Amino acid sequence: MKRSNRFYTPPTFKERLTSLKYSFLFWKGRKKGMIHTRSLEWGDLRYIFFPKDFAEKYGYLGTSVWNEDSVYFKALYPLVLALDYEAKPKWCPRWFLRFLHVFGSDRSIVRVRNRRLHNLERKLTKGIAFVDWKTKWSDYDLRISVYAPEHLQELASAIENRFYSRGRQTELVEQIKEIDPNASIIWGSIERLEKQLEELDKTFNTKER
Repeated sequence: MKRSNRFYTPPTFKERLTSLKYSFLFWKGRKKGMIHTRSLEWGDLRYIFFPKDFAEKYGYLGTSVWNEDSVYFKALYPLVLALDYEAKPKWCPRWFLRFLHVFGSDRSIVRVRNRRLHNLERKLTKGIAFVDWKTKWSDYDLRISVYAPEHLQELASAIENRFYSRGRQTELVEQIKEIDPNASIIWGSIERLEKQLEELDKTFNTKER
């Protein structure tokens, strides 16, 4: 109601305090049973408007790679760019998607801070998200999980296969060189290198006898 309205009555001191309290609650995390949200900090505003690195710039997608010097960053870099290309509407700035990710999804892919903002984020990004990445049985056994259309799922699988193939071949070459430092190496096939290693093992064991 406008102050010029003759029915207007200014809020009491208690009402002003209540309004101030609820404005703070917007920043304060809440907990209900097993579900909780973070308490927002000034760093969240910096993240929205002034992202400091690649991971923060594309943080609205979800999980990303923090160490830009790692082999994992180089492997996942094209996937993040492809996800961003599909997820971000051409007219929408990334800072707004990061804003929705903070105030709607609590900077998470599993929590909801504000249902309307969360739903708006999902609508704008078409539900595309970088869920997780990890290594399983070895440091080159890369596993990637994304919410994305089929062609991006295929890209993720291709990156996994390429990363595994290169890592396994490197491991086999190191084992071959330990037995025969002068061995001729032909890259490109895990099976060929495994066969070469097996034959070297047999030759080495025969000589020992």
